[in-house]
Amino acid sequence: MTRFGRIGRVVDAGSLVHDARLALRNVLRDPRRSALAIAASAFGVVALVVAGSFIQWMLWAMREGTIETSIGHVQVVRKGYFDHGLADPLHYLITSADVDARALSGIAHVKAVAPRLSFNGFVSHGDATISFIGEGVDPASEAGFRNSVVIKSGRQLEARDDDGVIIGRGLADNLGVAIGDRVVLLVNPASGGVNAVEVPVRGIFSTVSKAYDDSALRVPLQTAQKLMRINGVHRLVVLLDDTENTDEALTAVRDRIAGTRLEAVAWPSLADFYRKSAALLSRQMSVMRVIVAAIVVMSILNTMTMNVLERIAEIGTLLAMGTPAGRVLRRFVLEGTLIGIVGSVLGVAVGLVAAYAISSIGIPMPPPPGMSEAYTAKLLVTPMLVLGSVALVAGVTALASLYPAYKAARLDIVDALRTGR
Repeated sequence: MTRFGRIGRVVDAGSLVHDARLALRNVLRDPRRSALAIAASAFGVVALVVAGSFIQWMLWAMREGTIETSIGHVQVVRKGYFDHGLADPLHYLITSADVDARALSGIAHVKAVAPRLSFNGFVSHGDATISFIGEGVDPASEAGFRNSVVIKSGRQLEARDDDGVIIGRGLADNLGVAIGDRVVLLVNPASGGVNAVEVPVRGIFSTVSKAYDDSALRVPLQTAQKLMRINGVHRLVVLLDDTENTDEALTAVRDRIAGTRLEAVAWPSLADFYRKSAALLSRQMSVMRVIVAAIVVMSILNTMTMNVLERIAEIGTLLAMGTPAGRVLRRFVLEGTLIGIVGSVLGVAVGLVAAYAISSIGIPMPPPPGMSEAYTAKLLVTPMLVLGSVALVAGVTALASLYPAYKAARLDIVDALRTGR
């Protein structure tokens, strides 16, 4: 049997407890060095919790903002709309004969169903004429979409409005309009030719996208349908009470429209910018984990290697007395694991306090590229983030102690006993 032959045997619970007690005693033998190693482990957990919770909040805010400002949780459209409808929108209209929006509103977890009609054309005020992208909306349904647009002056469209328009801030500046001014919308309707309508400016809004604000406007759905001379909408945007219920609601919506020419698409397929941003932030977090793991490994390797070098004679005595090499290895691994556990627990405590303090104050953030509004970021700590951080640091600490422990268990007994004499 080799010196490590006993490692594969069933570990006796009593001996494991005894070795754990010895490991704790050995950790306390050099409190300064152990404290530095524990601090390194704690720092790793704190860094992962704080940085990870910031990224978690960014992803959550970006996801919810994307859903609530524009795309909703589920969209019901004509089949092929997302492939060909943007180039030929008038051939992909949804009418009341296809589906009743009220039937979708009765599905569990559905908070609102908003019909929307997309169109474009030119908007004129005085001597200024600018192209626009427009959307006909039902003001009553849009009320369920929190912060869909931020009104900077004036007011939102309301159910009592027979006409009117709200205009993006950039477009309003370019036109030189103010609240109460009247603008002319000029479009090419479905029947051909040209159609125009004069409407008052009810409000000026902004969103997270400056490019959108520079060209967008919204009008009541009936005004848009009258202007385009059509009876239908392009999309039914479904808003849920919670994003976690998306899969359940999507299945219910698809069952409701089965056998029709419609299809239901969930928000992940529509949020291309969010998906790419989430992938980028996830890669950044992975790099952060690698850096933290490297710092912890170097710290634990240094601590455990110094422990082995200073205790060579002690190790030789244990081996000479018949202590199996596997048990010597186990004791050193337990020391490293104990350091990792204590450091992780301390790191979680400090990380949670730091995350709460930072989140209560907020982190002022400048407008991201292509956006017009600054915002205050917070931290979002989740159980999986905390458990993942603890598992990574504690696991890396245990693995980092393996090499010094292996070297200790492989020491030659005679050479070890001569050390220090």
